[in-house]
Order: sequence, then C-alpha cells, then structure tokens
Amino acid sequence: MTHSLQRGRELHVSANAGGPVQDGTAQAPFATIQQAADIARPYDTVIVHDGVYRENVNPKRGGFRNDARITYTVAEGEHAIIKGSEIVSGWENTEGTVWHVVVPNSLFGDFNPYDTPLEGDWLEQPSTWKPSLGDVYLNGKSFYEAPDLDAVIAAERRETGPGPDWMEIPLTIPRADETIFQWYAKVTDDHTDIWANFHEFDPNRETVEINVRKECFYPQHTGIDYITVRGFEMAQAACPWAPPTGDQPGLIGPHWSKGWIIEDNTIHDAKCSAISLGKEYSTGDNEAFRWDLKPGYQCQLETVFRARHIGWDKEHVGSHIVRNNTIYDCGQNGVVGHLGCVFSVIENNEIYNIGTKYEYFGHEIAGVKLHAAIDVQLRNNRIHDCTLGTWLDWQAQGTRVSSNVYYANVRDFMIEVTHGPCLFDNNVFASPYNFDNMAWGSAFVHNLFLGSARKRDVRNRFTPYHLPHSTQVLGTVCVYGNDERFYQNIFAASKILPGNDAKDTSVYDGAPTSHEEFTTRVHAQGIGDLEIFETIPEAMYVDGNAYLNGTQPFDREEHAYVSPDDPTARVYTDDDGALWCEITLGKEGLDVETQIVDTALLGAPRIVGEAYENPDGSPIVVDHDINGEARGEAPIPGPFANLKPGTNRIRLA
Repeated sequence: MTHSLQRGRELHVSANAGGPVQDGTAQAPFATIQQAADIARPYDTVIVHDGVYRENVNPKRGGFRNDARITYTVAEGEHAIIKGSEIVSGWENTEGTVWHVVVPNSLFGDFNPYDTPLEGDWLEQPSTWKPSLGDVYLNGKSFYEAPDLDAVIAAERRETGPGPDWMEIPLTIPRADETIFQWYAKVTDDHTDIWANFHEFDPNRETVEINVRKECFYPQHTGIDYITVRGFEMAQAACPWAPPTGDQPGLIGPHWSKGWIIEDNTIHDAKCSAISLGKEYSTGDNEAFRWDLKPGYQCQLETVFRARHIGWDKEHVGSHIVRNNTIYDCGQNGVVGHLGCVFSVIENNEIYNIGTKYEYFGHEIAGVKLHAAIDVQLRNNRIHDCTLGTWLDWQAQGTRVSSNVYYANVRDFMIEVTHGPCLFDNNVFASPYNFDNMAWGSAFVHNLFLGSARKRDVRNRFTPYHLPHSTQVLGTVCVYGNDERFYQNIFAASKILPGNDAKDTSVYDGAPTSHEEFTTRVHAQGIGDLEIFETIPEAMYVDGNAYLNGTQPFDREEHAYVSPDDPTARVYTDDDGALWCEITLGKEGLDVETQIVDTALLGAPRIVGEAYENPDGSPIVVDHDINGEARGEAPIPGPFANLKPGTNRIRLA
C-alpha cells in the first residue's frame, strides 16, 4: 500500500486586506502574517502578497518532519517586507539641523529598545558610555547613536581613515567619506524623546523609521520545528548582543528548534545578528557579565553541559538549511549560532558589511560566527567587506568549509580552540589578512591563499570534543597546535602583515611528519604522562603545494612547486556584478606531483580520532573544484581544476 503526502491549505496574507471577513482565502486574505501563523498547521503554506508588514511573526507551531512542514513564502513575482520598525512623523526642528520627536511608549509595548542597553559577555566598547538597542533610519539608512545631545548637534562629515582607536584589528580596507547622521534618546515613564541630526534633509518630507521590535520572524517558544521561510525582505530589528553564553535571538531564527529552511531572503539592518541558529535562555544568559563570578570561558563550558542536560542532540536541535540569502548591514553577525547550529548547511549566501559600522566592538563579530558547528557544512558562500568573514569557535568537529570566496575583509577567517577534524577545501582567501589559526586538527586542501596569517597555540583553555557525528562529549583538551594537513594549496601572499607570523607552511618547520615520529620523540624524553606530550610539536602532513611570490614550503615537504614570480592574483567584480578571480602563471604552470585527496589520505586528528568524512560517515573525495569541474588523476594545486600557463580569468559567481 502506498500513501501520498497530505495536502495542506493555502493561507493568504495581504497588506491591503481590509474586508469584514478575513479567513485566509485568496478572496479574503488575512491582514497580518501573524494571523496565519496563529492557525497554520503541518503541510500548510502561508502565501504573503505585496506590502510592508510591521510585525514580529511568532509561529505557534511547526511541522513534525521534513515532508510535513509549514511554509511561509512570498507570492510569486511579488515583494513582501517584514520590518521591526515603525514610521515616526511630526518632527520639530530644535537647533540647526537637529530635529526632535516625542514617541509614546505605548508604541513599544513591553520592549523599548531605547531603554534596553546593548550589553553582555565579551562586549567591550564603547567603554565610556552604553549604547541602546535602538536605531533610527532615514530612507532605509541607519544612523549612529550618540552618547549625548551635544554629540548629535556636533555631528559632522567623517573622512576616509581607520575605524575607532578601540578596534582590535586596524581597518585595512578603504572607506568612503560619509556624513555622520546621529541620534540620541531619553526615555521617561510615558514617552521617549528622540533627537536626530538630519543635516540637509527635512525628516517630515522623508521616510523616517525607528526600530521597535526585537525580531522579525522568531518563535517565542522552543521546539517549533520544520518551518520554511522563503523569499522575504526582512529588516530593522532591535535584536540584542548574541554571545555564545547568552540567549541568542536574531532578526530571524528557529529558537532552539529543528529542521528550518531559511532561503532566498534579503535580510539587513539587524542591530546585532541577522539569522540566529543559536542557543536559548535556560542554558545561561550572559552570566559572566551579569554576576561577575566566573570568567566567560567557564560560563561557556557550563552551557555545553547544560545543553546536554536539556536534550541537545540531533533528534531535537539543528539540521537547518540557510541558503541563497543576501545578508548585509548588520552590527554583529550575518549568521550566528552556539549549539543550535549543529548538523546544519549554510550555502550559496552573500554576506557583506557585517560589523563595519563600528558602533561597538566585542569578540563575537563576524559574517558567520558559530560555536559547536558539529557536522556543519559551509559551502559556496560569498563573504566580503566584513571585519571578519567567518569565525569557527569551539567544537568545529566534522565541519567542512568548501568552495567559499572571501575578499575585501579586514580578516577572512578565524578558527579557535577547536580540535578537528575540520576540512577547508576549494576556498579562495583573497584579503590581505587571510587567517587566524588558533586551533589544531584542520585540513587545508586545494585552497588559494593570497594573504598572510597568524598561528597561535592556546594552552590555557580546555574545550570539548565529541563522539563522531554526535553532541555527546568525549573529553576536553587545550590546543597544542599542528596536527594539520596542507595538500595542494596555492600560497601567493606578497608580505606578512604586522601582527601576523605566516604566509606559507614554513611556519611549521621542524615538526614531525608522522604519528610514529611524534610518539618516538615524545617517549625519547623518558617516563612521563601529560608533560612529555606538551614539549614535542605535533606532526604535520604537507605535500603537493605551490608557493609563488616568494612564499616558502615546509622544510620536509617532499613535493612542492616554488617560484618567485608574482601571479598578480586578485578577486574582483565586473560592471555587471559578476565575481572573478584572475591569476597569472609562468610557462610551466604549476608543475608538481599531486594526487586526489580523500578521507584515506587525510586520516584523523590524533586526539579526536574522527576521520575527515561526510556527516553520514561516508568518505570524502576532493575530486571537483570550486565550480564543480572534475579534477584529473594528477590535479593542479589550488581551487581551480583547469589553470593554464599565462593569465587565467575564472568566474566565481
């Protein structure tokens, strides 16, 4: 006997709905998405038509498996916008180009962003005053919050130059001159006063909005599974700082649920994080900041075990898909997630202008910032013009970073206090600062590195590792460095930036080249336990790489191509917005002995013991390039299968 899938209802929503009867039919659509969300059940599709929807959609229920989900989608050929903001009018000019408006607190309900400070674990700047979660927008453009009214009055044009003095990493990409539009708010018992400097604009003749809602699409309860959100524009939410030790609401997110699909959306102007795949409140909420009893590291370690106590596993959390979204102009993250991101796929997204407003600084800012990215697949993303492109922090086990393009970032990538296996293959790292490597157990295969890097051990933080493809904790260990694989990459950085210490694999010189050699050197020191393992560098597995522009190989690399020639490699967009990589090779190309890299060659990190393999346990074979082109039996180093002598121009997106 066969069973066909149950057919659900179509529930229609229109911003222009206004009849006496609203039953969700095409003839009598609901006026808000929330009306449909209140009654939607598995198999239903909520179809949202043209218009602006100023609401925070709170799904009351989800689906119960992948083919029995609830889908929220924009009607074909139409444009629906969900905003966390409201229009404010009635501005009065007070001094020069400064205007004032009084907003009744009834507009905010029980959450007033202008009375809610931006604060939490690892948020450090500004240190002399505390911003709020509020924001003001002129024709869609976000203003800057000022510490006082005097700063609003004095706001002037900012010239090209570095970010604030408190930035951890100096700004290394050009910034255009810009006029600083600033605002300041004061909250009383019944209203909120807002002053803003509009310069040459009259706010009563323009569209001026203020954010009033924490999220745009976010269930208030956990366990709302199997929801699809497709095709929306979403913007202007007052979502809070989202460290791994805190509750992590974003502009949109599943809130500790399973099986969401967030696809084909345009998401921008989140105060902090656009898409959250993160943890929830009960496992801890900024306890280091709130109580000042334990360091943030210890609080974060406790969240992992608390999550296990409440059912953090594949059956209940994660397995989300985030694909084909455009995410930009957010203060903290394009995608964030601790624990709740496990077993997810993040692919084909464009993420840019994250953390580049420099209103605040903390140690959780990146285009994609994930903790416990167990078996997460990050692939085919285009991440650019961010302070930090991607940051994998803690427990990136079974994670694969494949066929992504990073360019015009202050830093492209950081991996920290994680123990592998984590595979980086077929990526282009094109910014001057490519990598912070504060981990071990990673494998780098067929990548293009055009910038320098920083390598650090971390011997004072013990972080978890897990049973293969599981959230069950096997042990904890600190980071001794090495135990990494570099196969068939191209290195072509022209220099090492200040603060960096590497632009090739020569930074690993002197390391053993096998587990057997490592253990022989360890036990040659005599009888001991932990202390004798700490003194010998872990083994390195390096072969078949190409070193251009004066970069140098690992001193025990058997097969390497070395050339002083500058390939003048670059990543750029053309006038039509297409993304290209251009690289010039000498007449001999990249003449080095190579092989197809697979799970058998890569082995397993010594401590974790899990192979570099797919999430289902099947072997990985890196036999296709960044664009899906097949590689031959003797593949060329780098992410492109068909590089030829001379100038190569390869389209990336």
